[in-house]
Amino acid sequence: MKKYIVWILCGGLVVAGQPQPFKAKNIQPTQPFTGKITQLQQKLDPMFNIPLNKYPKWHAEAILKNGHKAEFISVKSMMQVYLHQDYFLKRNLLEDKIDRIMIKDYLTGEKKDAKSAVYVFGSRIIGPHGDDLIPFATETNAKLFMLKNGGTKLLPYGKITAGLLRYLDM
Repeated sequence: MKKYIVWILCGGLVVAGQPQPFKAKNIQPTQPFTGKITQLQQKLDPMFNIPLNKYPKWHAEAILKNGHKAEFISVKSMMQVYLHQDYFLKRNLLEDKIDRIMIKDYLTGEKKDAKSAVYVFGSRIIGPHGDDLIPFATETNAKLFMLKNGGTKLLPYGKITAGLLRYLDM
């Protein structure tokens, strides 16, 4: 009689019709089972539903009026939410109005107020959700970045409009 090894969907191994016992390590839970199953949830960007831990170099954040923090995958995402806060509040994607917005310098990782930062538009670097504005704490950092990676314009915060964000999202 020939013996065949077959994998079954439930993970058991059958050799010639005889199930082999599953040998698990003797691991004891640290807490007793309460009957509730909790699911680990990843923090997602409210605009694009991209996991925040996937692109840490691009992070931006907003400090809400209630003191909590909202995190975003990129400047483009944060600015979309900032310019359309009522939409996100109505759909419970944002828990309160935004008080301050912060960026992380692309080169140094330094956090800075987004309204005093400089942004590179049109570089060869692609963000987590396509074309994006690349944030820098100083104009010097932005110019250094543009020498290596190109860029069409340096933009201050005041030049970022809803139309520009729509253009980036095309």
